[in-house]
Amino acid sequence: MQQIRQWNVIDRGHIAAGDLVSAEAGGLPVYRVLALQDRRLWLREEQSGRDHIAPMDAMRWKLVD
Repeated sequence: MQQIRQWNVIDRGHIAAGDLVSAEAGGLPVYRVLALQDRRLWLREEQSGRDHIAPMDAMRWKLVD
């Protein structure tokens, strides 16, 4: 059974290491925030395990716990 995920628009001041974020409204790809520095995010793609660095403004959605 596929897990249903609820996404909310990101409030830029409330991103923390460990959060799951996405640039797209559909939630794919999903990234786990590893670290934040100078308005950049160090990310790990959940599906492939690849690491990325992206500007904080590129991520628009956050998974609701």
